[in-house]
Amino acid sequence: MELPEKLLKPYDPKTTEARIYKLWEESGFFNPDKLPERHTEPFSIMLPPPNATGTLHIGGAIMTVIEDIMVRYKRMQGFKTLWLPGTDHAAMATNSKVEKILQKEDGKSRRDIGREVFVEKVEKFVEENRGIIKHQISKMGASLDWSREAFTFDDKRNFAVRTAFKRMYDAGLIYRGYRVVNWDPKGQTVISDDEIVYEERDAVLYTFKYSADFPIAISTTRPETKVGDVAVAVNPDDERYKKYIGKIFKVKDFCGVPLLVKIIADEHVEKDFGTGALGVTPAHAMIDWEMAQKNNLEIKPVINEFGKMIVGDERILNKKTIDARLVIAEWLRHEGLMEKEENIKQNISTAERTGAVIEPLPKLQWFVNVNKKIESRGNKTLKELMLEPVRESKIKILPNNFERIYFNWIDNLRDWCISRQLWYGHRIPVWYKGEEIYCDTEAPKESGWTQDEDTLDTWFSSGLWTFSTLGWPDETNDLKVYHPTDVLETGYDILFFWVARMILMSQFLLGEVPFKTVYLHGLVRNEKGEKISKSLGGNIDPLDIVNAYGTDALRMALIVGVGPGSDSKLGNDKLKAYKNFANKIWNITRFILENMEKHKVTRQENIKNELTLEFDKIKKDITSDMENYRFHLASEKIYQYAWHRFADELVEESKKQPELLPTLLLIWEDCIKILHPFVPFVTEEIWSMLPSKNKKLLMIEQWPFEGSQDL
Repeated sequence: MELPEKLLKPYDPKTTEARIYKLWEESGFFNPDKLPERHTEPFSIMLPPPNATGTLHIGGAIMTVIEDIMVRYKRMQGFKTLWLPGTDHAAMATNSKVEKILQKEDGKSRRDIGREVFVEKVEKFVEENRGIIKHQISKMGASLDWSREAFTFDDKRNFAVRTAFKRMYDAGLIYRGYRVVNWDPKGQTVISDDEIVYEERDAVLYTFKYSADFPIAISTTRPETKVGDVAVAVNPDDERYKKYIGKIFKVKDFCGVPLLVKIIADEHVEKDFGTGALGVTPAHAMIDWEMAQKNNLEIKPVINEFGKMIVGDERILNKKTIDARLVIAEWLRHEGLMEKEENIKQNISTAERTGAVIEPLPKLQWFVNVNKKIESRGNKTLKELMLEPVRESKIKILPNNFERIYFNWIDNLRDWCISRQLWYGHRIPVWYKGEEIYCDTEAPKESGWTQDEDTLDTWFSSGLWTFSTLGWPDETNDLKVYHPTDVLETGYDILFFWVARMILMSQFLLGEVPFKTVYLHGLVRNEKGEKISKSLGGNIDPLDIVNAYGTDALRMALIVGVGPGSDSKLGNDKLKAYKNFANKIWNITRFILENMEKHKVTRQENIKNELTLEFDKIKKDITSDMENYRFHLASEKIYQYAWHRFADELVEESKKQPELLPTLLLIWEDCIKILHPFVPFVTEEIWSMLPSKNKKLLMIEQWPFEGSQDL
């Protein structure tokens, strides 16, 4: 056979990758409905939807690569493989981004232009940017079924969200209540516990008494909240304070604010920590709120939504909390009430999106009750429905050490606040008319009803992702065939944000798990092991890396030696090595074909000898790794075999024994098949030049080892 002209030149990913991806797309094989007949048993993954206005970062790249490896492997095995793409409207991030643009360009806030105009601007911005992330994901070689692409805020998903809300509301799982929530004074919205970022900062721990005749001293880093104290909690077994339990003390003047303080007993108070007594501020601390509910205490708000004081005289009224803190501390010193001041390190709660210090505030919000027994689900609570499938191994989490972390998180889970004070997002499907409340998937037909102003937490809509993308609440064929999905692959840092909520939603709404396996990848770090934020030697954009080294090199650099849950190091040396590897397998192919032509050797089928038997063991070993999600080992093994055993030894032997060439070609064809999930572009290009019989696109060729179910 005549050697293809392009094989005579070094491998060039820049002239190859776009052409190959177009070839795959035009084949239709990304769509499981168009796969050849042997593809029967379903296998499905839902792409974790990236932010519609974002760009692909290196964490998104590793996620895409791992999932594409799974999908290409299963497709070659003959599974009816669906990898469904989509994007997330990411309400919090999108609102924030457009507000910043509005402020920069027009010097206006969203309130200056009104809700309707602002939402129009956001929707236009999202529409213009959604295509960018699709292009970037495609550049990674992702074999996604773009014909089924979904968006968390499109009409179908919007209806699914309203349906879910309605069903949970009717079951008594969604309620509106007045409770302490995490308030972001900068973003002017509630955020969930999981969207808090803890920052270690310097703080002062103040120890003092409310008044000269108050019998107990307390300690706090926030004396400004003490003007809202209604109780002091002590351990019931603390001999120092037993005689005071149940008594109420009147404090006439605490920096201009009168207090009525009850001494209560709570077994959670540690006798040996600080003074063994806690000032209870029910309006401005989650734990204190819970104590207040148990002890029927007054809720006394003293801080507003802008982080300013709403009680006191001119010394603290309308002052920011940090300024009021200094005023009250000075007052305590002046009055001789301050007993001790210590400089300490403290974890401060900040908002992930805005960086603002979180202010716990009592607000009327919408919540999901995680402790209510659900009659339709065997009187189990949502907590139990989230724990059960993992405990019973209906869902397997990889690596399995995250199961313990998952159980601990669920055990300590509070009711989920799902309302947000944002304008762009799924509007809460509840309407009011006087004292009447109406909840449904559509607005009431009669006039006079006003819809709730708040929108839903983005995680509420993305919690439906595995089944809303398949057409739920309609009973579609896709839903029947592809749900539960097989794998959920995502970063370990959103195990609770998203994974737990998907289990919650699917268990309640469908009565089944959303996926069978959770594969958690780690963080990508630079060569020094530092977390990558903006730069990787001046280059963090995956597309910049692709332009410099090729997609296949990046894919190998991200996966070889990096097991589930493990952080990885990425640097130029690693990328260069795998760029060289792509060129190595290109050169091996050229050598084999050139020498077969030179020695007039032809391709043969069904060769059995020591070399093929040796490689059969390697194929079985690698297939076992693939079946058990050990992609880091499988990629390393085929890399080592191709470079060191095949190229360094077998190719060299064939120079002396040309009769080995048919054996080498047969083994090499299987090597290329095994390499395909890891380096799809160069292998697809090579496959088109190999003299195989009845040749199809490599992406749908049969995986070269049968019987993987027995491994």
